Amino acid sequence: MQRSSESAAILARLRLERSVGRGLGLCKTWRMDPTHPRPLAELPAHVAAGVHTVLTDIDDTLTSAGHLTAAAYAALEALHAAGLRVIPVTGRPAGWCDHFARMWPVDGVVGENGAFYMWHDAAAGRLRTRHRLDAAARQALTERLAAVRERVLREVPGCAVASDQFCRLYDLAIDFCEDVPALPAASVDRIVALMHEAGMTAKVSSIHVNGWFGAWDKLGTARLMLAERFGLDLDAERERIVFAGDSPNDEPMFAFFAHAVGVANVLDHGPRMRALPAWITPSRAGAGFVELAQALLAARV
Repeated sequence: MQRSSESAAILARLRLERSVGRGLGLCKTWRMDPTHPRPLAELPAHVAAGVHTVLTDIDDTLTSAGHLTAAAYAALEALHAAGLRVIPVTGRPAGWCDHFARMWPVDGVVGENGAFYMWHDAAAGRLRTRHRLDAAARQALTERLAAVRERVLREVPGCAVASDQFCRLYDLAIDFCEDVPALPAASVDRIVALMHEAGMTAKVSSIHVNGWFGAWDKLGTARLMLAERFGLDLDAERERIVFAGDSPNDEPMFAFFAHAVGVANVLDHGPRMRALPAWITPSRAGAGFVELAQALLAARV
């Protein structure tokens, strides 16, 4: 099978790039504590071999310090070439997700924390989107989102509207450390509280607080996409699906999937986390995702 031979070549390249990454000091490691998730190295080989779908967050899970490394992209490519279904599940906006779905080696993408999913229909040669709200309902939220935005900016010094807000359809993203100096936890909590007071759902990622008027989340729309696009019953398949993430907005996924994997920096959010992943990688961010890809691919050889 061509995809299998391609994955073997990419896996070899991943190992080389990981060794280069260590030399550049890109891979920080963390020493396990018994109270934390189990090391990825203990994931049973038969479990890894049985995985057919990889769902993954993007920021600080695939990316490292705001950049998608060659090794992390190669990991996506290797998983896809090996025949695994690969779907980013992210808080990033519709405009970015259009690019991910078209250009990346993925089978689709869930965006804006579950407001929609997109996929590239190769047969039709076009991008398709499944929205949680129709265009009229989205337009009706514009003034409400603007009112919350103005209050947050007025009452939380140092925060800013996220630079990617211009290409969002459903939510308000408030930057607390991506393009502004990192704010203290109390300021992040205040942003969340203001969104809740306005009747919004609010989730904290590694860089933004995202707020929206709706009940969807990453898990609900991943469930919808897998059922509608691939005929998969998420409850029946949860043991064969891996989710990789790093922050509080990934908690619904961590709580649901028996083999959810956190990259090591998930522990940075410990005080905010009510649900932790079952497994944890030795390295942080994109280097940790590479380790997960290597474990899954090695089990299939």
